[in-house]
Amino acid sequence: MPYLTESQKGELAATANAIASPGKGILAADESTGTMGKRLSDIKLENTEENRRAYRQLLFTTDKSVAKYISGVILYDETFRQKTDDGKPFVQLLKENGIIPGIKVDKGVVKLLGTDDETTTQGLDGLAERCKEYYDGGCRFAKWRCVLKIGNGRPSQLAVMENANVLARYASICQLNGLCPIVEPEILTDGGHDLEACMEASERVLAAVYKALNDHHVYLEGSLLKPNMVLPGIDCKKTYTPEDVARATVTVFQRTLPVAVPGVTFLSGGQSEIVATTHLNAINAYKSVKPWALTFSYGRALQASVLKAWQGKQENVAKAQEVFMHRAKCNGLAQLGKYEGEDSAGAAAESLFVKDHQY
Repeated sequence: MPYLTESQKGELAATANAIASPGKGILAADESTGTMGKRLSDIKLENTEENRRAYRQLLFTTDKSVAKYISGVILYDETFRQKTDDGKPFVQLLKENGIIPGIKVDKGVVKLLGTDDETTTQGLDGLAERCKEYYDGGCRFAKWRCVLKIGNGRPSQLAVMENANVLARYASICQLNGLCPIVEPEILTDGGHDLEACMEASERVLAAVYKALNDHHVYLEGSLLKPNMVLPGIDCKKTYTPEDVARATVTVFQRTLPVAVPGVTFLSGGQSEIVATTHLNAINAYKSVKPWALTFSYGRALQASVLKAWQGKQENVAKAQEVFMHRAKCNGLAQLGKYEGEDSAGAAAESLFVKDHQY
């Protein structure tokens, strides 16, 4: 029977704890070719492999002191295989700078028959072989995203159970091949639901996910959770404070998340850069029992203003890297509950919400 050895468990747990180190979080640079095209089109840049490589190079060649705030980077398959201008593989560069390389391993969402536009995530076929290649290539953790919706009876029991099972299969396959799995059941903010509705849905989903992970013998100490913060829908008329969000989010975790899990790496879910940082800070400042590291795994909320500063121009690289360093530092402080806010003008304050967001 395939059980993890003590050595395997030790490596997985070490990776999980290193990612969730105090004051650090993850840069999610795993946008697919199509999604990266949308980002580049916003700055009127063509979606070519060279432009995608040049942008990722900008991020990864930021001064190595960024490792004070960034513990890991999630790569896309294309990026995993790319190199810097001088021929150094991105994976090697990250490792030399003290940042752990990770990899997105799912292959996107597909519709669930008989549901109200609900989905599951594909990519289990051949996953073990892909994980082995990524591990041998230097990656030490993986990410798999499932998507759930609120409203009109959603998330349905079918969607909850199917996505929980898929996440558990993914996690167990990753661990057998040396990769620490980040489990991502994202509940979208599309709709007009209130904070309480998101609490209820989040509890149902996380309870099912951790039951499935337990059934599949996943080693929780060698895993991480990447959930949504508990937020009202984008069209909700009621206003909530960051403290309301913090209370709701921590309460959901207290009811569903095992203490064995080392850390939570929140997705930003379309919040503006400043709002995502403010909410992360409020969650960490909230006075309650929180036995997990509570940190960030942001894509848009670390990159939106970086892209605008870059504009695809070589002469703007240093300026864009300064912006990235600033955003990383702000979120590192928020992980410690020490973020004191910033000027809310400019790109960092703009909503990053995308309806029915896909990677």
